[in-house]
Amino acid sequence: MEAQLEEILEQQRESWNKFSPGWKKWDGLLMDFMKPMGDEIIRLLKPQPNDVVLDVASGTGEPGLTIATMVKNGQVISIDIAEGMLAVAKEHAAQRGIRNFETRQADVCELPFADNTFDAISCRFGFMFFPDMQLAANEMARVLKPGGRLATAVWNVPEKNFWVTAAMGSINKNMQLPPPPPGAPGMFRCAKRGSIAELFRQAGLKNVSEAEVGGQLNSGTADNYWAMMTEVAAPVIAALNKADAGTQAKIKQEALELINQKCPDGNVLIESSALVIYGEK
Repeated sequence: MEAQLEEILEQQRESWNKFSPGWKKWDGLLMDFMKPMGDEIIRLLKPQPNDVVLDVASGTGEPGLTIATMVKNGQVISIDIAEGMLAVAKEHAAQRGIRNFETRQADVCELPFADNTFDAISCRFGFMFFPDMQLAANEMARVLKPGGRLATAVWNVPEKNFWVTAAMGSINKNMQLPPPPPGAPGMFRCAKRGSIAELFRQAGLKNVSEAEVGGQLNSGTADNYWAMMTEVAAPVIAALNKADAGTQAKIKQEALELINQKCPDGNVLIESSALVIYGEK
């Protein structure tokens, strides 16, 4: 892998490990929030009892844990670059008594598996952050068995994801942040319709489809929303760390005002939108 990509990967590993306690703390809220996208991935993959499934960029374990309960005679191998996130996933598997679930630290661009190993691959909200997305798609296709299924979810456009833009919009309004380089890893890198589908086709996959799936972030209160975002959202945390206390307070106030305008009854329930893309080998 190129040195620049290696550097990005190492920065990401450090970042996700740093934020893994926050993801553990807010796991219930976040997993409910992302469940519709995981459910659609599972629906498309149609896991069978004997399937061997790879869950890429697993984070705290879903949808791999749910898939493991469906492939009762099979296995789920769950990979992520961050050991801290995998430790949470392993803990969740133990709590639920799921024994056919294995965690392994690995990079999707250099998968440590033989060709034609897996019946299906799931990847919920990982593609946007892969240093080389085409290489990642190629590697996933390589380790899929002929006829194997691959499904992924990525975030849709900012206009349909106010849960991100409420915080980031306030940050951008109050701070002179340099724009990321074109194509750099980020939340909305894959929001353009057809971009992941084309990567799938370039990787040799067929019967490629793409659909929009909605969700809701139910944080209860605006303060809960802010606390969660400042403990799990890497771009928010990174930006706030560069601001002085006064600017941080102003950003928080403006973000909470936006949230309260959107949810005037005080019950913070924010719509979200993702794209789920599917292909077969």
